[in-house]
Amino acid sequence: MKTLKIFLFLSIISIQFLIAQKQATKIDVELSKPIGEMRPYWSFFGYDEPNYTTQKDGQKLLTELKELSPTTVYVRTHNLLTSKGNSKGYDLKWGFTDAYKEDKKGNPIYNWMIVDSIIDTFIERGMKPLMEIGFMPKDLSTKPEPYEHDWSNGGNLWTGWTYPPKDYNKWRELVFQWVKHSIERYGKEEVVSWLWQVWNEPDIAYWSGTFEEYCKMYDYAADGLKKACPECTIGGPHTTSPRNEKAYTYLTNFIEHCLRGKNYATGNIGTPLQYIGFHAKGSPEFVGDHIQMNMGVQLKDIQKAFEAVNSFPELKNIPIIIGECDPEGCAACSETREPKYGYRNGTMYSSYTAASFARIYELMDQHKVNLKGAVSWSFEFEDQEWFAGFRDLATHGVNKPVLNVFRMFGMMQGERVMVKSETALSAYNIISDGVREQNDIHAIASKEGDSAWIMVWNYHDDNVEGESANIELTVNNLEKNKVLIQHFRIDDEFSNSFETWKAMGKPQNVSEQQYSELEQAGQLQLLTSPKWQEAVNGKTQLKFDLPRQGVSLIQLTW
Repeated sequence: MKTLKIFLFLSIISIQFLIAQKQATKIDVELSKPIGEMRPYWSFFGYDEPNYTTQKDGQKLLTELKELSPTTVYVRTHNLLTSKGNSKGYDLKWGFTDAYKEDKKGNPIYNWMIVDSIIDTFIERGMKPLMEIGFMPKDLSTKPEPYEHDWSNGGNLWTGWTYPPKDYNKWRELVFQWVKHSIERYGKEEVVSWLWQVWNEPDIAYWSGTFEEYCKMYDYAADGLKKACPECTIGGPHTTSPRNEKAYTYLTNFIEHCLRGKNYATGNIGTPLQYIGFHAKGSPEFVGDHIQMNMGVQLKDIQKAFEAVNSFPELKNIPIIIGECDPEGCAACSETREPKYGYRNGTMYSSYTAASFARIYELMDQHKVNLKGAVSWSFEFEDQEWFAGFRDLATHGVNKPVLNVFRMFGMMQGERVMVKSETALSAYNIISDGVREQNDIHAIASKEGDSAWIMVWNYHDDNVEGESANIELTVNNLEKNKVLIQHFRIDDEFSNSFETWKAMGKPQNVSEQQYSELEQAGQLQLLTSPKWQEAVNGKTQLKFDLPRQGVSLIQLTW
């Protein structure tokens, strides 16, 4: 009997040891093995509603985005040429500047006051516009009525602002005057540093014209831009997901037109195309009783677009901008409108962003392309409920957990270095099978000077409860025998205003004290106090638990 008890006791100990061993995820970072630049392609943001730019919370968020890192932050917004409708002026997926009108004789009247107020807000903060030439002013539209959409009330989205110009020469002159005015206001050196594009997603109903009419509109816009500023940069076409054959064909046909087609505006062969723009979106859905993300299709978009660009030898090393790069396609759809968007307030949005951005670096390396930017189409929404479940970075001026991932990326400098994880999935694994079986527990690391940064995530496509991961992180090739470690964390307890708000009882009328607490909870927080740790033979190790959908950033300084 005693022997049996000893046997059972030892068996239990052995099982517990095996479970502990199985749960431990070993991640090795090789600081002496650089793999590429820690290119800040993530420092691009965008939104539909340009008038939010100058609102109090909009200005606050832009300031915070600028403060993420020393790198340049670009901002893209729709509706910079849209005419004022009959409403208060802004709504979900709507905004206006009233930049162009015509008098009774059809003569143009330009009014840059609202456009200037938006661009001023960027420039004052040292940000750069990715200037979107669109949408069609009412007095230039071939179908001006109805003009303002009522999508937020369930009405038709694709109204008069989506139509071609009634006069392409007036369209060219509008662009010329806009660029000329910008140079007069901001100086040529500043304007030359901007990026310009024509329209948005012309392969779907954002454009109610033909492919040929889009090419014509682009040619005339590019001609107007270059007449005012030959040194300015223009690109496109900012089409939708290239994994879809129609969008892929539209993208490649547009490139073909720009390289070898007849220019509608000049009659010459070829049109300025100085960067390639396309969009990449995931596709969440409800599976049973929970949300299931689909990172694989977003990465598939990027893979296909990189292949498309590489199929044109003339485009080698051309800058590429993913004009919208998101887990799905409707920032202005709240969780109430579509429950599948309920992932946005919590940490799943954070871990998805960390894991997907790391795979974008991977695809960039594999396809040897010049990725300049990936625009996160997420900003803030005015006059909405607290944590309404929009795809935004802040609610009522309070940062949501996902913004702290961008703070983490903003801290990472220098060159990316090699990371090995026994549970890592490759970009192609995720494209093929998603993250449906094992959790994706992996890391991205960089090093510059006497500092290194390691971002670690515990991601899964299924938004359900799960166990924490036991991480064993080994950092190799340290140059000193002692390092200062700072460990930042995003999870349900740290850097999470949403959980703080829920603990308050989900108030919609937030007191001044509650607001202060939420504001503090929305900042990036340390998991533990900074500490010095020994490095033996150039190696140091950290062990910690990382909750499902959690993200850690470890900063080492020596």
